[in-house]
Amino acid sequence: MKPMTKLFLNLLTSLLGVVAAISIATSAALAADYNLRAVVGGDINDEDYDGIVVFKDYVESRSNGAVTVEIFQGTQLCANGAECLQGISDGTIDVYISTSGGAAGIFPYVQIFDLPYLLRDDRVAETVLRGDFVDLLRDKALEDSGGTIRLMTIGNTGGWRNFANTVKTVRVPSDLEGMKIRTVVADLPQELVRALGANPTPIPWPELFTSLQTNVVEGSKNGITDIMGMKFPDAGLKYVTLDGHAYMGALWWMNNEKLMAMPEGLRVVVADGFSALQQATFASPKRKSIQAYEDFMEAGGTLYVPTPEEKEMFRDAASPVYVWFKDNVKGGQEVFDALVEAAAAAEMEISESNMAATQ
Repeated sequence: MKPMTKLFLNLLTSLLGVVAAISIATSAALAADYNLRAVVGGDINDEDYDGIVVFKDYVESRSNGAVTVEIFQGTQLCANGAECLQGISDGTIDVYISTSGGAAGIFPYVQIFDLPYLLRDDRVAETVLRGDFVDLLRDKALEDSGGTIRLMTIGNTGGWRNFANTVKTVRVPSDLEGMKIRTVVADLPQELVRALGANPTPIPWPELFTSLQTNVVEGSKNGITDIMGMKFPDAGLKYVTLDGHAYMGALWWMNNEKLMAMPEGLRVVVADGFSALQQATFASPKRKSIQAYEDFMEAGGTLYVPTPEEKEMFRDAASPVYVWFKDNVKGGQEVFDALVEAAAAAEMEISESNMAATQ
């Protein structure tokens, strides 16, 4: 056989294989009783994508193909949090993941996850997010959306928010005085930055690299995997203070009508699928942060862990934000009290578990 003929046949075979794969996937979606259109961010290496892949595998296998999941990355179906949540409400999207900032315009009380220092560590946060606190948020979101948007679970998207900057090591709140810190548009993160003496500067996420590079902002509050994923050290971000002021909650929403249209058995499969998704997103940042911290140090970065006394100084300086949240956010008092109670109960449960395991 001539080389060109062989090459043509190889290309043709590959093309036919791709067409067949697409055809099979399309046929499966058409053959399924229920097809879920899920929107996640564009990065296949982040925790959200890990979660949705676990969800897809679980739901499709445990439903014996009765439920299929189509994954749409980035802005294929919607451009921002408000638009995507409207798509959930309308039923043009079935599953969507948002940060607290992305959903705050519709459900302002989810900004509770931006309140600093309420959750002690991963174990406390994960215990709280498996409990009644999520049921409260679910009920409130259903009521506020007219029964169209259901909160299915809350996972993690990047570990914990820490203060990072291009200028110096931040040990105590006064070190942030006057520093321009990037925030999202939501009110609460801006109130936090003000309470610590810095200047909040809302900047869209895609513009943050250039903004750091050109000194439009001098710092941000992000998890280490996001910092390294966006290569912020190349823009001058060299100092990270591991104050762990906010747990980066990932809120997974679903069109309520789509879920309620399923028979009970399949609804249980979907709920169990979101539980598996939650477990995956809890675990993923822990593993990925190990390499991210190593890469940050190799890039010339400096990590600082506040002493207990210094962390208490941050907590005290940030406390006016609690008052602001309770006074200015609809449902703020109820949600704040519920989270504080849930965190205290989780700490007690963990203490008793540790005692039983070690005595």
